[in-house]
Amino acid sequence: MNQSTTIQPVGSCVSQWGEGPIFWDGHLIYVDIEGHTLIRLNGETGNEETWEMSERIGTVVPMKDGSFLCAGDSGIYSFDPASGDKINLADPEAHKRPDNRFNDGKCDPAGRFWAGTISTVKKTGDANLYMFDLAGNLSLKVSGVTNSNGICWNAEATVMYYIDTPTKKILAYPFENETGEIGEPSLVVDTGVAGWAGSPDGMTIDADGKLWVAMCHGGTVLRIDPLSGELLQQVDFPCVETTACAFGGPNLERLFVTTGLHKTLDEPDAGKVFVVDGLGVSGVPSFAYGK
Repeated sequence: MNQSTTIQPVGSCVSQWGEGPIFWDGHLIYVDIEGHTLIRLNGETGNEETWEMSERIGTVVPMKDGSFLCAGDSGIYSFDPASGDKINLADPEAHKRPDNRFNDGKCDPAGRFWAGTISTVKKTGDANLYMFDLAGNLSLKVSGVTNSNGICWNAEATVMYYIDTPTKKILAYPFENETGEIGEPSLVVDTGVAGWAGSPDGMTIDADGKLWVAMCHGGTVLRIDPLSGELLQQVDFPCVETTACAFGGPNLERLFVTTGLHKTLDEPDAGKVFVVDGLGVSGVPSFAYGK
C-alpha cells in the first residue's frame, strides 16, 4: 500500500456479515447476510437506503428494469424496491439440501446471473454453482463445492475466475460468453500454499486484468496477477472479517470493501463498508441482469 492510499469507513450501517458489493447507477449495492438486509449506499454522501428481506440474502445484482435480482434462503428471486414485491424464480436445493442457501454471485458480461450455494453445516462438496440465463432457465455449472464465493470475468469475456472458499484456491475457467459454457479449470493460486492469511472470499477485477480478493479472517484485500499467481499488492484493514470488494465512484477508482463482525474480537469499525482511495488503479463496469 503506497503512502497516498487512504482507508476510511463510509455510511452508518453496521452489518453482521456484509457481502456482495456491486457499484451501479452511482451507488454501492450490498447485503447484510445475517441481518437479512439489502442496502444501497451513496459512496460520496454516505446516505443509505435499506430493505428488510425477511431471510438471509447472499447476494444482489441490478436488473435492467430497475428491480433487483437476489439470491438467498428462498433461492433466486426478483425484488421491486418500490413496492417490496418478491417473485421467486428458482430454488433448486430447497428440498434435497435444506441446510444450503445461496451465497455470492454476479452477472456475466452477457447479463446472465451466476450464483452459488453454501453448506451452512460445512458439509464438504454439498454445494453448487448455478447459472440463471436470460430466459429464466437455471443450469448447474460447477458441482461439489462447499462455499461458493467470489466470481468475476476478464475484459475479453474468455475467462471466468471462481472461488470455493474452503479450498483456499482461485480457479480460472475457460469461458464462452455467447453460450455461458465453461471448460476445465486451471489453478491461479492456492492461497493456503502461498501462506496468505485468511481464506479467499469475494473478488473483483481491475482494468488491468488483475484480481482483487478479500481474505476473510485475514483482514486484507490482495491484488493478484491471475497469469502468474503473484501477490502484487496488499491492503490491510482494522478488522479481520474482510468479505468482498468492488470498484466504484465516478471513475471506478475507489475500492469499496464489505466486512463482518468477528465472533469474539471487539473491533470498533467491524461490519462497516470501507472505501480505499489512492490505489492508482480503476475497476471495470458491473453488469446487470438482462439483455
